Amino acid sequence: MADDVHTNGAVASATDETLTIGDRDFSSRLIVGTSRYPNPQVMLDALEATGTELVTVAIRRVNVEDPAPESHLDLLRRGGYEILPNTAGCYTAREAVLVAQLAREALDTDLIKLEVIGDDETLMPDVEQLLDAAKTLVDDGFTVLAYANDDPITCRKLANLGCAAVMPLGSPIGSGMGLVNPYNLRIIREVVEDTPLIVDAGIGTASDAVTAMELGYDGVLLNTAIAEAQHPVQMAHAMRLAVESGRRAHRAGRIPRRLYAQASSPTEGHVGD
Repeated sequence: MADDVHTNGAVASATDETLTIGDRDFSSRLIVGTSRYPNPQVMLDALEATGTELVTVAIRRVNVEDPAPESHLDLLRRGGYEILPNTAGCYTAREAVLVAQLAREALDTDLIKLEVIGDDETLMPDVEQLLDAAKTLVDDGFTVLAYANDDPITCRKLANLGCAAVMPLGSPIGSGMGLVNPYNLRIIREVVEDTPLIVDAGIGTASDAVTAMELGYDGVLLNTAIAEAQHPVQMAHAMRLAVESGRRAHRAGRIPRRLYAQASSPTEGHVGD
């Protein structure tokens, strides 16, 4: 690759290391949630261990109009993190649009993680309402990162609407089930070529994040896997390494799978030849 640089024997690419969402560039490909941590200090330590620059906050669960000192938002801002407000808890397009507009006014950001959920049990996206909200927000100038089902058609429609990133689920939110349908995720990667793809929801451990990145995804968004781990800060560091490792493995290109063995040592020059 023409833009490769060598540092201590490692090969890195400037373009490979940058995740571009809308008009913003991030050196980390890991986006992290900020809920469910045992306490604020563990959250801050875990976020630092991930190397993330972009953190997501549920607007309906914080006081964005009058954040007090030492509040959730204040701690994140002082940590230097860019806030990605989300519409978690919204069940209709109208509701999600209103929450997004509140977030933009209160936080002075056009970034929004769009979630429109169909029910309380599965927390799966409502596709009809999601597409409606995505179109409205894109037309209104938002930089939309849309949380979606692992459905190639829905993901392609969201990309065609102009979403800055499309984020298919690996498995249901908070389930820790990992990537239950990697075949659909592969198809999504094939049909959505020019829009960043980020696996969102269901990641349980580092190997799930590696697999997502090896499939060619541009990033991973997770929360519960770190926040509810037995040792959140250690898991946070593991996730950082997993995303970086999976990205490099994808760029390196794996060998083809073969049904039979293939000797790795040369077969020429054996005694008796």
